Amino acid sequence: MDGSQGPICEPWGSPPGHGEAMEVAEGVMWIRLPLPMALDHVNIYALDDGDSWTIVDTGIFSRRSVALWESVLEGPLEGRPVSRILLTHHHPDHIGMAGWLMKRFGARLYMSRTSWLMARMLILDVEDKPTGEAVAFWKAAGMDEDMLQRRLGQRPYNFADFCSPIPVGYTRVRQGDMLHLGGRNWHVHIGNGHAPEQITLWSQDGDIVVAGDQIISSISPNIGVYPTEPEADPVSDWLESCNRLETLACENHLVLSGHKLPFTGLPARMRQLSGNHHGALDRLRSHLAHPKTAVECFGPLFSRKIDDATYGLALAEAVAHLNHLHHAGELRRVQRADGAWLWQMAC
Repeated sequence: MDGSQGPICEPWGSPPGHGEAMEVAEGVMWIRLPLPMALDHVNIYALDDGDSWTIVDTGIFSRRSVALWESVLEGPLEGRPVSRILLTHHHPDHIGMAGWLMKRFGARLYMSRTSWLMARMLILDVEDKPTGEAVAFWKAAGMDEDMLQRRLGQRPYNFADFCSPIPVGYTRVRQGDMLHLGGRNWHVHIGNGHAPEQITLWSQDGDIVVAGDQIISSISPNIGVYPTEPEADPVSDWLESCNRLETLACENHLVLSGHKLPFTGLPARMRQLSGNHHGALDRLRSHLAHPKTAVECFGPLFSRKIDDATYGLALAEAVAHLNHLHHAGELRRVQRADGAWLWQMAC
């Protein structure tokens, strides 16, 4: 495939307004919905099936999202029904409105098996206080005592707070599938790291990539470890996906991501996405000449101040990079009396 060093370009300098839509390719509408977090938006795509629409990702479930969806459905989408919903991965900003749309239109749901199982499980798993496993995970990462005490007194983040329930029944999407959506044939390629079994769609005849959060123009998606699987190595999954998807990348691909702006210059962006994490691992190796907790690794890993809004994601990503080096045999660790792991280069 094309391995040239073309620049990354963003053909549209600004997104559509909330409740509006913009055509970015024939039969492909770009919709943007707001999010109540630091990353304050999510991109939705509507593929024109003629008498109906296929929707790719949906935003969170909220009164505001419902109102904006009503505006989009009656305005840019011309009152035509939604017949299919494809969710790239299981995170709330992508799945939240899926159940609402399914109930309203009787739409069919398309997901990878892991995404569907995780979405169903996490929506049903409502917690009013932190679990013992979560507290142990935070302590093992060396969470600051004041942050730990605040979290112990807070209701945890629950998918059910931001997601309409997803009904039983879906169509499984797998690596190598071909889907006909919006008048185009799409090759399915599965990515991992940010979310397990994330769907990306590569058009056979239109030079378009619908990338979800696997490929974004100007930010690298969070690669994190959580209490559900504390010994996981998503960085390995991420690097494998980047290397594999890079072989498919062409300069003229128009990439439609889950956040930020559509862009071209995919080969260069794929190299950046893997290179960012190789660079972070190198900085971590230098930092761990002496024992450190995961929280004490924020400095070399992140080029910005970590505040309350980003602390949880930063902690998850720090553990992910430490786990990666530990699985590779490059780090050793010992556990302090307070439960925190101290990590250091093995030699």
